[in-house]
Formats: sequence, structure tokens, C-alpha cells
Amino acid sequence: MTDFDADVLVLGAGVIGLSTAICLAEAGVTVTLAAADPPQRTTSVAAGAIWGPHLVGMDDRIEDWARITLDRLDGLSHPYQGVSELAGIVRATAGIAASRDPQAAPPEFSASAGDLSACRPGDVPPGYASAWRLTATTVAMPSYLGYLENRLGRAGGRTAFASRISKLSEASALAPSARVIVNCTGCGARDLVPDPDVVPVRGQVVVTANPGVTEFFVGTGGEPGGPGDLTYLFPYSDVVVLGGTQQRGNWSLEPDPRTAARIVAACSAIEPALRDAPVLEHRVGLRPTRSRVRLEAERDGHVTVVHNYGHGGAGVTLSWGCAEEAAGLALAALS
Repeated sequence: MTDFDADVLVLGAGVIGLSTAICLAEAGVTVTLAAADPPQRTTSVAAGAIWGPHLVGMDDRIEDWARITLDRLDGLSHPYQGVSELAGIVRATAGIAASRDPQAAPPEFSASAGDLSACRPGDVPPGYASAWRLTATTVAMPSYLGYLENRLGRAGGRTAFASRISKLSEASALAPSARVIVNCTGCGARDLVPDPDVVPVRGQVVVTANPGVTEFFVGTGGEPGGPGDLTYLFPYSDVVVLGGTQQRGNWSLEPDPRTAARIVAACSAIEPALRDAPVLEHRVGLRPTRSRVRLEAERDGHVTVVHNYGHGGAGVTLSWGCAEEAAGLALAALS
């Protein structure tokens, strides 16, 4: 193991860990971010990703965290002056959310939409009973994670990837001087803490070349966990991310060819131009679901541990809100 001098050690290099480390580094403390895998190999890279609470245990903090994050994303994509380096990475995207339930309410991510309207019956996609047209905030995750990693470096934060530990008590060896450890390990928290309340919900996506798709689609309403439970497509410049799956308790990170074929077929039924689009990549991630997000501080000997995990399928949606609160807890412990 490599050790670094740091005030705070952040564990986990997904969107939650990176955002938290940035908040701390930009507050002026020395930060080391350690993780088994670099950002481009985390669950976050497999996210769609669209702003909106999804597969997250609801409590009275979720709304505020989500609102803070939406405000931060909007500020990043539309800076007060100059051209954002996130232009085209974080953006408002028009699209359709459909359901097989004819009485379905507007989608959970519609809170970020400025033009929500119900589709007329003739405009509802085949196989669905109701649909809504809206504009929502979407994020191209590989590029966004690269931005976060670079921003952390600019703020003075250091990274130590390939840092594998089997339990949380081993973390201090990575940064012996750290007085605070922030646990952003997602599904890893199940064994590290240990916390049996953490359960993975596996997501698989297919990345294709973009044949000209400009609008997103999200379809729900199949049998929960079944093959028709969730279908989505998100266009990002020259690629389209196709999904998806919601396989509770499945820990496999290997792409399944049959699942990939089903995803492509379901998305092609919505957008026929995708039928012959070249497949560029397969991605798999494990959404860290929990009865509720764990965001709290506890004392462990001479070290304060701040837990920030259990965000389910809402990691991007809650990232900045949770990062700011977790950083606040860490700064309070340091002072």
C-alpha cells in the first residue's frame, strides 16, 4: 500500500467519492482519494445518466440533495461567464418517458423539466399505454467523470487507485495522517463496513455509434426485474447509451450477450435507426441500493468516519448535495 499525508482520506472513485473529495479539496484541506478502481471502471461510468431519484430509499433529505445537485449541474453547464468545459456533457435533452400503465403519473425525473406535457394517444410509442414529452438534464458519464478527476487534481487532491482493502479498519494505512475517512464505497460498503442493508441492483448497457438520434427515451412498467422492466436510450454526440436492467442481488460485472441483444432489440423498436448501429462497448454497473442513504459521521478510535453511500440509481442526482453535506461533517470533525 502507498501512503500519503492528508487531512482526509476519501474511499471510492465513483461520482459520489469524486464530488466529495472535490468539495473538501476546494475547501482547503489536503485530500487523498483511494479506490480499488479508477473512475472509468466504477459503476458511475455505466449510468445513463438522467437527473432524477431512482432506486433510492426515500427520506426527507432526498429532495434537498437532488435540488442542490441540479442547481450545481445547471451552473456547471451554463457558467455566468465564458464557455463551460462541460458543454455537451451536461445538458438539457428533449425526450419521451413512457409507461405500460395507462394511468401512470409523470416520471420521477420530471422535476427538472420545463416543458412537461402528456403525449397524445397517437404519439405514444408502440407497446406503451401512456407517455410524457419533456426536457431533462442528462450527463455523459465517461466525460463527466474525467472532468471531476481533473478538477480534483487542480484543487490539489491526490489519487491512489488499485488500493484494495478488505475492511474499513485497514483504510488508515493508506493515509496514516488522516483524521477523517469518508466512506463512498457504494456496494463495497456491504463487506467493508460491513453493512448487509446494501444490496446491488445490476445495470447493463450497450453503447452504439449514434446514427442521428437526438432525443432520449425512458420506458417503464414491465414486470419488476423482468426483461421488459426498463428500456432507455440516451444520445450523447457521436454515441447512444442503450439500456437496461434492474437485477436485484446480481453481483456479476460481466456483460451478458443475451441481455445485450434484448436491450438492442427493445431500443430499436423505439428508434429503428439503432437496429444497424455499430456496437462500440458494453458496460455493467452495480447500483448500491439501501433502505435509505447512509450519510452520517461516527467516531472510530482516533479517526472520524463519515459514511456517504447507498445512493441506489441516484448517484448522479444526489452527488453534489450529498458531497457538500459529507464534506461539512468532515470539516467539522477536523475543526
